[in-house]
Amino acid sequence: MTTKKSSPSKPASRAWQRMLSGRRLDLLDPSPLDIEIEDIAHGLARVARWNGQTHGAHIFSVAQHTLLVEAVLRQQTPRVDHRIRLAAMLHDAPEYVIGDMISPFKAVIGGSYKVVEKRLLSAIHIRFGLPAVLPAEIEQQIKSADMGAAYLEATHLAGFAQAEARRLFGRDPKLPAATEKDYVTPWSAGRAEKQFLARFKALLS
Repeated sequence: MTTKKSSPSKPASRAWQRMLSGRRLDLLDPSPLDIEIEDIAHGLARVARWNGQTHGAHIFSVAQHTLLVEAVLRQQTPRVDHRIRLAAMLHDAPEYVIGDMISPFKAVIGGSYKVVEKRLLSAIHIRFGLPAVLPAEIEQQIKSADMGAAYLEATHLAGFAQAEARRLFGRDPKLPAATEKDYVTPWSAGRAEKQFLARFKALLS
């Protein structure tokens, strides 16, 4: 009589990522205690917007994009509260873990991505003293600034004609010329990380 060999048990799938800070962030159940702004800044400065399909010597990073969004928000609403500015800076923060998935691909894969993204964003908000879920009117303000930033990126960096960009992203936010030139010229990862951290600290103080 032969006995069946028991197959080794399959190890559980890993759902956490180790950060350079030493933190281990669980994507399925993220704890605010495992979130560090230095990890966010480092990661976002190395994640490319537009899947890297942009002009310039460097990628246009998500870190630089979030600073552009905050600049557009200030242009659109000059007296906006600093906590809303901080929320604008952090609106894409989950991408330091999950990357920047372009909108067309998000539409293909459906809602699973959004569930993970929202869970991470809520933990990030709590970590830095913001509501887990922002009020709808604040989300709309940030979305408007995000679309304005996307218009500038599309027309300056991603090869879109102005008419097509207007149709997809809305109107030009009309930043001051010097600000626009700086924010849509891709920075090195080191500069993007440094400026993200500096702006974050300024908003907290």
